[in-house]
Amino acid sequence: MPRSNLFSRLASQIDPQNLPCHIAIIMDGNGRWASFKRLPRLEGHRQGIQSVRKVVTFAQKIGVKVLTLYAFSNENWDRPASEINTLMVFLEKYLKKEFKTMMDNGIRLKAIGQLDRLPNSIITLIRDVEEKTTLNEGMLLILALSYGGRTEIIDAVKMIAQDVQKEKVAVREIDESLFCNYLYTRDVSDPDLMIRTGGEIRISNFLPWQLVYTELYFTKTFWPDFHEEALALAIVDYQKRDRRFGLVSDPIQTCSPNGILTSGRNIL
Repeated sequence: MPRSNLFSRLASQIDPQNLPCHIAIIMDGNGRWASFKRLPRLEGHRQGIQSVRKVVTFAQKIGVKVLTLYAFSNENWDRPASEINTLMVFLEKYLKKEFKTMMDNGIRLKAIGQLDRLPNSIITLIRDVEEKTTLNEGMLLILALSYGGRTEIIDAVKMIAQDVQKEKVAVREIDESLFCNYLYTRDVSDPDLMIRTGGEIRISNFLPWQLVYTELYFTKTFWPDFHEEALALAIVDYQKRDRRFGLVSDPIQTCSPNGILTSGRNIL
């Protein structure tokens, strides 16, 4: 089946009333894509940026409220310095080039992670784009940069401990709801669907607190080949699942414009 026909068929199967409010993606396989094609690893990253552009645009177009992309992990700092420097250049170019697209499509940017480890020029650019897009309501795009899930949890614990010492928080008040307010993703609904490309079947320190009831979707498709039809296929698969959240029947879910999840339980 021609690619355009496959995409049209898959897109027509998406139920707009049952979209995942928040999609999170581990964009894996850039280097292996390049190796299979006997190209330099950095060419895989370059082509991966094209997939980012296509997936972000399509997600916003169909009505996804929050899209989180695992762009650079804490572990990625252990890669060769030349590769890290090139990735930072690619990130800078992406933010500058896609700023107009964000504004034209009402996309708001938010970056999470230990951003202070990034080059100062990148931090300044991220903060500038975040500020200029803060009023956009079309979709929230979250870039996980210098991010590690365990580090996020430890950072939250440290902040809670500090507030306990300052008597801003009592130990008896600490529960899941309060803890979530100290995470990088505070004020954002947990992902409904997590996609990992590249064939690996693990979450690799990505949003471990937030993914407890997330539907997981793994594909062997390398990220540079993951385009609109691949995202449509993942969403169609998600919509076939029965999400009970530990209950007897489906929770009734609604998604507010800013991606905050509200749920009503309909227990039989």
